[in-house]
Amino acid sequence: MGLAALAPAVGPAIVRLPLTSASKKLRNCGLRAKLNDEGDDPLLQAAINRASLHPLFVDQYAGCFVPDNVPMDMGRYPRRYCLATKFVDNKLLTTLNDRDGLRQVVLLTDGMDTRPYRLGWPNSTLIFDVSPERVFRMAAKKLEDVGAKIPKGCLFLRVPLESSDIQQILCNKGFNGNRPSIWALQGLPLMTLGSFEVVLSIVSNLAMKGCLFLGELPAWVTEAEAGIKSSTQARMEKIFMGNGFRVELISYSEVAAKLGRELAPRDYEGLLFVAEQLRFSDDQARTLL
Repeated sequence: MGLAALAPAVGPAIVRLPLTSASKKLRNCGLRAKLNDEGDDPLLQAAINRASLHPLFVDQYAGCFVPDNVPMDMGRYPRRYCLATKFVDNKLLTTLNDRDGLRQVVLLTDGMDTRPYRLGWPNSTLIFDVSPERVFRMAAKKLEDVGAKIPKGCLFLRVPLESSDIQQILCNKGFNGNRPSIWALQGLPLMTLGSFEVVLSIVSNLAMKGCLFLGELPAWVTEAEAGIKSSTQARMEKIFMGNGFRVELISYSEVAAKLGRELAPRDYEGLLFVAEQLRFSDDQARTLL
């Protein structure tokens, strides 16, 4: 389904007053990742495992994250993560190129996302990365060592996942809720439904009406069901709509079919999504007061 099919019906926008400082504090609860100071950091290891799944013909930088003793034979691994990466890449670039004035991108990741370096971002794009600080620092050093650079004319801005108020820091870094934005979720360490709803709330507060939030839902959201089950569909529609989004859920098999690939049932964990904001952002709401 194309992006136009997700557009909400014409009608009055839903207006919501800006949140109080107390609710802002609540909004960020559960997002402070606890990183192990020892060498067996679980977030770091999970990010490295995901990096090893990137085929090098798609991602020229992923190899710098992978230890020499980890084979890069894609035939040994599930294709789910690679399909999700391709899906998110395509949606990001297509939307940026199709929508006038869209130059704000927020990436919610595991800290090893190479998109800021490898994608062909339009000139003047602001790229915000929200991810665990320790993983990001390690990844940034390795990327620097292999010569990875942000495209000329674009600006890359960091917001640690551990920040006490992610929304405020994004704004302090230059995010503008009165301008279009697009948000992508892949790899961010979310372990509970509550933490996922915190992310939805932050995006809803900052994204203008009509903006897109897309990406890969954690596998636990679908309760290990294969494909899109009616119960999962209804549950996620309720959660997204409760935060002002109209959502389309997409199975990996749909993406694979469009690419001429097949997936075994065991590769169907999780779901992909594209959601459109139906509300005004906090900044838009303040403008109307």
